[in-house]
Amino acid sequence: MCTEARFNFQRGVSLIELVIFIAIVGVAVAGVLSVLTQTTRSSADPMIAKQALSIAEALLEEVRLQPFTYCDPDDATASTATSASVGVGACTSTVEAIGPEAGETRSGSGGAQFDNVNDYHGYSSAADGGIKDIGGTVIATLSNYAATVSVAATALGSVAATDALLITVTVTGPANTTVTLQGYRTRYAPNALP
Repeated sequence: MCTEARFNFQRGVSLIELVIFIAIVGVAVAGVLSVLTQTTRSSADPMIAKQALSIAEALLEEVRLQPFTYCDPDDATASTATSASVGVGACTSTVEAIGPEAGETRSGSGGAQFDNVNDYHGYSSAADGGIKDIGGTVIATLSNYAATVSVAATALGSVAATDALLITVTVTGPANTTVTLQGYRTRYAPNALP
């Protein structure tokens, strides 16, 4: 007689193994959810930084697109002057200098509008009533932001300091956000007027 050995192997998971599996997965899911919660809580910060960067880029571009002439663009010989001086072949009366001329503002409210790169030196949106579009309308949704502009003569490689400007735009916003952008403007067309 031949005896057959029968082996009964159990297949499946015991209750203890299942409980341990659930506990391990639960701890892992709790860890992942805590990371996602923290990320969601701070997700507004990139938006604030991006808005500050957008304001800085727009203002820097606005400044760089202005003329950089020898004379103030309102001067009678601004389109023909060959040097930043007063006299024959130069300015009639107003050599363009760093800072706005009397009565000039960014939006032109109450006087003339900035008409040269130099005019933006010392500009502060806080002193101007807030972040405004180029027409002078306050953008209410940007009331928590402030911008300042600095313009300084600086040498740029082989370009003399009299013919190159360093423009620095600084924007501050909520949550101690600060963005600073710098750009250069050279005097490549000293007689080009707006």
